[in-house]
Amino acid sequence: MRSGGVSAWLALALASLALSCASASSAAKVQKTQKAPTTAQASKPPVPPMHMSPQAAQVTNWVIASGDNGSLPFMVIDKVAAAVFVFDGQGQRLGATPALVGITPGDDSSPGVGDRELSDIAPEERTTPAGRFVSRFGTAAGNRKVLWVDYVTSISLHAVITTNKRERRLQRLNSPTPEDNRITFGCINVPARFYAKVVVPNFKQGIGVVYILPEIRTLREVFPAYLAQSQPDPHSEVAR
Repeated sequence: MRSGGVSAWLALALASLALSCASASSAAKVQKTQKAPTTAQASKPPVPPMHMSPQAAQVTNWVIASGDNGSLPFMVIDKVAAAVFVFDGQGQRLGATPALVGITPGDDSSPGVGDRELSDIAPEERTTPAGRFVSRFGTAAGNRKVLWVDYVTSISLHAVITTNKRERRLQRLNSPTPEDNRITFGCINVPARFYAKVVVPNFKQGIGVVYILPEIRTLREVFPAYLAQSQPDPHSEVAR
């Protein structure tokens, strides 16, 4: 009896050992087929999200809820925060970035400013206008591809220009606050990578809607269709 029991026990132990080895071998094969993250992937920090101001969030919600963009891709540009937010036609946020805007605060372009040479535009006229603009890609001086926000006033959104080193545009884009992001003649400058990877693919059909928030006037003054929104405008006195 005892001898038979030992034999049975030994056979069971050998079977268990074989099963364990097979499981370990299978696990090793699975681990080999799984790609380990590269050094660059492992060390790359997560990109922190850019938070919208209450005014930018309110306009975005209105656009999505009302369908004011007509299913076209759109942007919301906050001049005070010096930020650009890009969305697809259904309102899915695709990206956000700091931006450079007109050197002088203001919500209107000076009459005839689009027909003048840059050297003829006084500093107080170098504003980024507020409003709703149907925008298209086109060619600017130097055969550069830009997104024309308002062709009549020569306001466009394009990759940052770095030809004038004294303006320190790249440094301004990378600064932690929007305090030094006013430097352009009125155009909106964004990082070159953001322009190439987010703006161009999203507006690939060549048309979209750009909403530039006011900084002096109210939302209802700048966006007449906004009157249909039932909730009160928290910036009814001055859009700050």
